[in-house]
Amino acid sequence: MKLYGSQTSPYVRRIRLLLANQPYQFVNMQIFAEQDRQALLALNPTLKIPMLERDGKVIFDSGVIYRFLAAQSQLPALSWYQENQLTVINAVNDSLVSLFLCQRSGLDTNEERLFFNVQKERIVASLFVLEQQAANQEFTAWNYIAMALYSLLDWVLFRELLELDEYPALLAFVKANQHHLAIAETDPRLS
Repeated sequence: MKLYGSQTSPYVRRIRLLLANQPYQFVNMQIFAEQDRQALLALNPTLKIPMLERDGKVIFDSGVIYRFLAAQSQLPALSWYQENQLTVINAVNDSLVSLFLCQRSGLDTNEERLFFNVQKERIVASLFVLEQQAANQEFTAWNYIAMALYSLLDWVLFRELLELDEYPALLAFVKANQHHLAIAETDPRLS
């Protein structure tokens, strides 16, 4: 089994954390370098990571990969509430990735533009909900939802994308989960 991705991707990291007790090969790609971009295109027309290759099948998207691995390993399916939590986590992640790519493209994301404003509004609203859920101890089990949240928050800290001081429960969540298996080896700072 091969997992294609990058060391810095929070979407890849959540799958790597899920696979912490299983043998697999991690193919660390530089997805904006021409050679890896061509390899990525050959495997996945969406040009996104992660991708999982197993038994000749290539599976796209972290959510689909989770469902595939859950079925293979008899992990429980996510409840509708957990699916909603994951949607909120993904909303923050997607908006931050969009803003990050805009910044790396030389755009000033502090400008008053509809696209930038919508992303920022989504981030604030979603982080408020996640903060409340963390304060209510909803992420105490180390499961896929907690792995996704941890991967997002640690990526935010790594990239210095947001000040998280306004979110003490989320910061406490990160600190409380730094000891889990594969956290150190999947750290985006190792890139």
